Amino acid sequence: MTPTQGWHGWDAYAPFYDWENARTVGRRDVGFWTDLAARADGVVLELGCGTGRLSVPVVRVASRFVGIDRSEQMLGRLRARLRRAQLVSSAFIIRGDIRTLPFRSRWRCRLVMAPYGMLQSLLTDSDLDAALTAVSRVVSRGGMLGIDLVPDLPRWDEYQRRTSLRGSMSGGRRVTLVESVRQDRRRRMTVFDQEFLERRGRQNFVNRFSIAFRTITVPEMTARLERAGFSVHAVLGDYQGVEWSPEAGVWIILAKRK
Repeated sequence: MTPTQGWHGWDAYAPFYDWENARTVGRRDVGFWTDLAARADGVVLELGCGTGRLSVPVVRVASRFVGIDRSEQMLGRLRARLRRAQLVSSAFIIRGDIRTLPFRSRWRCRLVMAPYGMLQSLLTDSDLDAALTAVSRVVSRGGMLGIDLVPDLPRWDEYQRRTSLRGSMSGGRRVTLVESVRQDRRRRMTVFDQEFLERRGRQNFVNRFSIAFRTITVPEMTARLERAGFSVHAVLGDYQGVEWSPEAGVWIILAKRK
């Protein structure tokens, strides 16, 4: 089944998210976002903060941090991370919808982060426009919105039940990720059907869910940002500041509130 909303599947993904991303994304984008946050001189808001892979290092350098995510299972892991790091009092964590951003008018952010393809989990144009409009209401004039897009989704081959990762998790659990990929070309959507197979002692568990992402081009995102009241400040092709090209491995857009 294809998810009808981009947040579908993320509660089920939460127990495995950090394990998988430590083996794929790792920390290659952490320095980029923490540098932006350190220079923001005000409230930093992270959209889709999830388990806190980026949130915790950003909290350490931001003058004030706010994180929002729809998945309570993801946020539970973020809160645990903040407790272990003794950073609970330095962060304000909200379960909510980025299309509406339930903040009072006194909240004026200097930086809004949308990292690691987060906005690509909005599966319709209307959802994307609603999120950008909501962000424009909470960013102060001259404040920045940073967007990180995953460009290669349409190039993923479709396949069925391919073993992608194997390894150990806490508690001595052995985990295998069996993955299928489907492309919906008409909707520009890539769907990942995930099966995380766990072995705990002599017991086996199967965890199945699907997550979907939509391809959004840089020109399309730029046009939508302009309509939402932003002007594009920079477009980058990696986390070290290389100039963007369509073939770049990462598409990063930095836009300022007009």
